[in-house]
Amino acid sequence: MRIDLHCHSTASDGTDTPAELVRNAADAGLDVVALTDHDTTRGYADALAALPGGLTLVTGAELSCRIDGVSMHMLAYLFDPEEPALLAERELVRDDRVPRARAMVAKLQELGVPVTWEQVARIAGEGSVGRPHVATALVELGVVPTVSDAFTEGWLADGGRAFVEKHETDPFEAIRLVKGAGGVTVFAHPGAAKRGRTVPESAIAEMAAAGLDGIEVDHMDHDDETRTRLRGLARDLGLLVTGSSDYHGSRKTCVLGEYTTDPEVYGEITRRATGAFPVPGTGGA
Repeated sequence: MRIDLHCHSTASDGTDTPAELVRNAADAGLDVVALTDHDTTRGYADALAALPGGLTLVTGAELSCRIDGVSMHMLAYLFDPEEPALLAERELVRDDRVPRARAMVAKLQELGVPVTWEQVARIAGEGSVGRPHVATALVELGVVPTVSDAFTEGWLADGGRAFVEKHETDPFEAIRLVKGAGGVTVFAHPGAAKRGRTVPESAIAEMAAAGLDGIEVDHMDHDDETRTRLRGLARDLGLLVTGSSDYHGSRKTCVLGEYTTDPEVYGEITRRATGAFPVPGTGGA
């Protein structure tokens, strides 16, 4: 089985619609794909309606968190999307995205970049607006060559010249809320140092004690040394190890199935979940 547990659609900052994402996942030879848009479950219905036969959909989300001033992302799988406490927290995060993006646009304008809110809103479309949309605007304007080049201290990285903080969930609260909604939690790309400061291993150990299920090890932003270190950490802490593409369509260079999750780990994730269950495709439109 080929299992990719971290993908984005136009419901957040990907360029594939949810329907296109599942069709492209099937074409890429995946057996299981997870839809994990940022702080939203809005893409579920369209993905399920288009789910091809032979492909199983895992519903999820990537939750924006912060600990001791460090931003981090928590992948949440197979939770009940209507559970009130987790839904309310996701809405708090989403509601802060627009004013935050507007503030980043204002900072960029002060730096002499001719970006406009209208440009960023056009790029975001109906998705949850975020830094990748602002970064895409910088690419369109020729300020940086790629989206990744916008995530530097000179521009949009944490603490960068145009960075603006937003409401982010305490990861221990995120673990509690996801567990309360019957879901499973995996710390996304914990060693992605090129994105900015990373969470220390001592904090990951505390999260493990609080119920964190796993860490994403095989990821494009982790080099071989980082993967080896994280595998050892997961072993020591009794955490599941996942691998994923973090696919964003044409917004990033990664491709579907570039990194995958072991079927036994996937099976354990599904066994732990009680809020929702993987959906096998029967041949959608």
